[in-house]
Amino acid sequence: MLASASSHALLPAAMGNGDPMPSLAPMLKSVNPAVVNISTYTTRNVQQNPLLNDPFFRHFFNVPEQQMRPRQRRTQSAGSGVIIDAGAGTVLTNHHVIDGADEITVALEDGRSFKAELIGSDPDVDIAVLKIEAKNLSEVELADSDKLQVGDFVVAIGNPFGLGQTVTTGIVSALGRTGLGIEGYENFIQTDASINPGNSGGALVNLRGELVGVNTAILAPSGGNVGIGFAIPANMAMASIEQILTHGEVRRGQLGVIIQDLTSELAEAFDIKPGQRGAVVAEVQEDSAADKAGIKAGDVVVEVDGKAVLSSAQLRNAIGLRRVGDKVKLTLLRDGKEKTVKAT
Repeated sequence: MLASASSHALLPAAMGNGDPMPSLAPMLKSVNPAVVNISTYTTRNVQQNPLLNDPFFRHFFNVPEQQMRPRQRRTQSAGSGVIIDAGAGTVLTNHHVIDGADEITVALEDGRSFKAELIGSDPDVDIAVLKIEAKNLSEVELADSDKLQVGDFVVAIGNPFGLGQTVTTGIVSALGRTGLGIEGYENFIQTDASINPGNSGGALVNLRGELVGVNTAILAPSGGNVGIGFAIPANMAMASIEQILTHGEVRRGQLGVIIQDLTSELAEAFDIKPGQRGAVVAEVQEDSAADKAGIKAGDVVVEVDGKAVLSSAQLRNAIGLRRVGDKVKLTLLRDGKEKTVKAT
């Protein structure tokens, strides 16, 4: 049964005790203007029939010369982005949203649209930074994504299927997802807030309206949302953004080791207590940062700067997101004893 406009006025605007109904609307009023729609335009050459490359075929069938000229096709795709610095017009999005684009347009919630300049990108993390020349912009405040917990409420905002700005809600269903083969460096926030094609680059915010992640990928056997989406943590994105804004590119540090997960079999072989997590150093490259720090094959890295290392992927992320020249403190297990080293 459809309610008439007059009947809507009879619906309660407050709970029984007089308190207002719970709503995300006040938070979204401040956040939505900072989430943008991104349109990209790409010109590609259309592949010709290989037979047209044969001079005899062209002569025999009297193929006109104009058919030999390369034809081009202009394609358009849509994604999302987030304004993180209103004064500078800095927009954060995914690298795959703008990859190969000849032209990038950013559209705001208020209807304005601007040509965007690509400042730089980090394909390994799937982050890109754009700049628009515009006044009266809004920005999203950044949260410390390391403080996220499974079960925290989150809101995804973006442009799914090119429909325009759309809001979905859910919770953080898992943290630290790796091994998906989506990006070079993976440490995804997993959420059941609906994320669909076109949401890429959009905002994942907490209930305070702070940016905790950048919506990036979905697990979708059917091609649409099935309740498992992935976002790049805000802290991980900012590690790349700061370098892009400073250098126009990411200058990624390396430790110089080959590593693998600490399995139960390896733990038993190294006489390490059951349940210990970490990354086993399989090989140390000569004259590398690890070599100079005194790290040896067989060492088990269990902490980086005081934060526990649970897997080889986590260690790779922790080191790979550091800048060239950064100093790190590594806690190792060697011959059953704990040892601390510092590497540059």
